Amino acid sequence: MQNINSTQDYTSLEQPYQLVLPLNVEFQIPKDDPVRLVRYCIGGMDLSALYQNCHHVNRNQASPAQMLAVLSYAYANSIFSTRKIEEACRSNIKFMYLLEGKPAPDHATISRFITKRLRPCIREIFTQMGKFLEKIDAVSRQDIFIDGTKIESFANKYKFVWKKAVEKHKDKILAKLPAFCTRAEADLGIRVPHGETIRLHHLKNLRRKLRRKILEDGIAFVQGSGKRKTPLQRTFEELDGYIVRLKHYIAELHEMRGRNSFAKTDKDATFMRMKEDAMKNGQLKPAYNVQYGSDSEFILWASVGPQTTDTNTLVPFLREFEQSYGTCCENVVADAGYESEENYTYLEDHGMKSFIKPINYEKSKTRKWKNDIGRFENMTYLPDEDAYLCANGRKLHIERTYQSKTKTGYRSEKTCYACEDCRDCPMKADCIHGNHFKKPMEERTKRLIVSKKFLRQRKEDLARITSEEGVELRVNRSIQAEGAFADIKADMGFRRFLGRGTENALVAVILLAMAHNVQKLHHKIQNGMVGRHRIPVNQAA
Repeated sequence: MQNINSTQDYTSLEQPYQLVLPLNVEFQIPKDDPVRLVRYCIGGMDLSALYQNCHHVNRNQASPAQMLAVLSYAYANSIFSTRKIEEACRSNIKFMYLLEGKPAPDHATISRFITKRLRPCIREIFTQMGKFLEKIDAVSRQDIFIDGTKIESFANKYKFVWKKAVEKHKDKILAKLPAFCTRAEADLGIRVPHGETIRLHHLKNLRRKLRRKILEDGIAFVQGSGKRKTPLQRTFEELDGYIVRLKHYIAELHEMRGRNSFAKTDKDATFMRMKEDAMKNGQLKPAYNVQYGSDSEFILWASVGPQTTDTNTLVPFLREFEQSYGTCCENVVADAGYESEENYTYLEDHGMKSFIKPINYEKSKTRKWKNDIGRFENMTYLPDEDAYLCANGRKLHIERTYQSKTKTGYRSEKTCYACEDCRDCPMKADCIHGNHFKKPMEERTKRLIVSKKFLRQRKEDLARITSEEGVELRVNRSIQAEGAFADIKADMGFRRFLGRGTENALVAVILLAMAHNVQKLHHKIQNGMVGRHRIPVNQAA
């Protein structure tokens, strides 16, 4: 028997092996296998943007289209790691079919293809898939069902930066600087003009003057134990410490960009409250807010952002969608998390109908809500006088109007109504809620702050969602939009990103969407439902 330790070529250990026809792997794949559909869909897309990023492609290597097909099929089969994709290309006959006889790429080649070739044009490629689905009449381009979810980042969840903590440390340094500058002026005779607040450029100016004085006096700095530092050296080193820390805090606040936190190991990720809470303690985790827009059960657009809520994601999402496709859909259907005056206004200005569930839609049906006399919804509005009539028959007239500005820069006009006389009102305790300004109840006056434009928009939207078409669209939103996330998170098992940064997360999200679309198209073709764009309400029930 041959010594197994003396050879690295295992073919010498095998018995004679007779090859059996057919040698072509295509004959071993069923005719209705989804891998054939993946190849057809990728071949039917315009991949010119991808080929422009692949200038030097070896004839013996897999083409960009084949690499994209391999990635799409890998994500459809819950294979997300580049090493596992490499292993599948070497051992799985379906991946060999997609490579069309080309050698299997290694994990480094796959990773470079994703980051350097695919990432710059991933949005354009996803748009081409949407246009391909439109060409075969798989989507209607009339309705778009939008929903979002939070997916955990690859960052360390125990290394975080909070905005309030950074601001507190920065304020502590700024509070020490006046006394430090006064001491430096008294001890060293160096003065730096500054206003009430000392800024970073003031400290840099002081450092330049100290440096100049050190060179003029020929002072040599000493280090180590047993050495006595001069007052100039101590001041200079203390100033350097302030500058370094202040720069660090300013850089962290700049990194926030409107956020309240970020992860140290993935600065694009924001700490969010996740639905998956294994410890049941409300722990925040670094994550991304993923948005999907579905039509006819296919995902047409995707976005990734650091927003902790969905309210501020709708307008950027629709803008990107319109820029990519040229036009937007007629009906925009979303849940209560997207309701805001800014979103309503954007849809009105761009000729789109909003089917957004109001935030108070479910609460307004409860007995507690209907019996709350302090809410303006339960008061009588007098349009001739532009006033509200409370439960005690007293009028609330306009006290003032003012402009409020959101974080995104949208300006809304608010109207404040105040009661003409709240004294000796027996219903005062049930009408006025909270303890604003800590005033006693007898000194407080009932006030309402409303936006007339928002009330009109909510009323029109409520009429739309309660109509027959609105009910059908809301049922389809729960099936199509939330069903896409169920497919990706539960069926495919994608729960955490494997790359850092927003762009890498977007590539993964779009590859998941492309895999979902191919699988959905396969099921629709097999069941003869390619032309069905909406699910009937009676069938959904």
